[in-house]
Amino acid sequence: MEYRILITGGAGFIGSNLVDHFLKKENEIIIFDNLSRPGGGPEVNLKILQSKNNPKLKFVNGDIRVLPQLEKEMKDVDVIFHVAAQTAMTTSITDPVGDFEINAKGSFNVLEAARRSGCDPVMIYTSTNKVYGDLTKKKVELVEKETRWDFANKEFAEGVDESYPLDFEGPYGCSKGIGDAYFLDYARTFGMKNVVFRMSGIYGIAQHPTEDQGWIAWMVRRAMEKQPLTIYGDGKQVRDILFCEDLVKAFEMAVKNINKTKGQPYNIGGSRRNSISIIELLEFMKNKLGIQPSKIFYDDWRRADQKVYISNTAKATKEFGWKPEIPMEKGIVKMFEWLKSTSV
Repeated sequence: MEYRILITGGAGFIGSNLVDHFLKKENEIIIFDNLSRPGGGPEVNLKILQSKNNPKLKFVNGDIRVLPQLEKEMKDVDVIFHVAAQTAMTTSITDPVGDFEINAKGSFNVLEAARRSGCDPVMIYTSTNKVYGDLTKKKVELVEKETRWDFANKEFAEGVDESYPLDFEGPYGCSKGIGDAYFLDYARTFGMKNVVFRMSGIYGIAQHPTEDQGWIAWMVRRAMEKQPLTIYGDGKQVRDILFCEDLVKAFEMAVKNINKTKGQPYNIGGSRRNSISIIELLEFMKNKLGIQPSKIFYDDWRRADQKVYISNTAKATKEFGWKPEIPMEKGIVKMFEWLKSTSV
């Protein structure tokens, strides 16, 4: 089935991967993006997408903070992927007003524009594991191992599932959590076909990292360039990581199974099989990629930095058949090869 798809933030990392995938399947795509992300990545991604001269691709230089702009583009839309966001916890702390306007108000605008459109679109919102907050505040015990922190509780052996209590942490956690809550409530109150992805550690092709966002790609690139690297904390903090191709499949499968997925949140990450600490990533880079930073410095822990977060993705598997398929060892190498190709 062919769709008319609007992707907010469609020139960003996740957005551009979604655009590329769904264009190949003959869908009509509207990229709605103001190209404001620091570092110039969206401009690069957009240029690559537009170079293919696909007549089914339309770019709109639009801002999700401006409701009339969204309303104008939502006529006859079948699917909306809302991936536009301010994505860094550090930025949310230095500029909480800007963070709120983009993530909270912007997400509300996307919902309202879709509700008023009369199109009844399928909508997927990209939330974050930060909506669960500091797990240790809820008596989750951790154990320190040689290269990582881990859960001591057996009930978290496969990670955190969607039944875990929400506790928005940091301005970023709050602003994304507001969108999370509104998307689920609009499904309940207005019968909209909304799905929430609480994502963890997404990495891959077309990611233009900064120190504050995209840590896997950032560390690999710093080591490739033989630049120094700063580790905040002890380096044993753990995340499950997911290659973007697997994330795109989750979007597609959730849309195809919307009668089951609507109104539901899903933890979407690499699961325990693809969990890794900073120290373990450095070892992988040295032993498998043959790269390492020129120097490593240590600094204080960043505020709201979880020592451990691992997604339990069993609900997504049970309800719409998705699970991560690309092992991190293969995914990191694929991203490394892409980073090398862009630095020539």
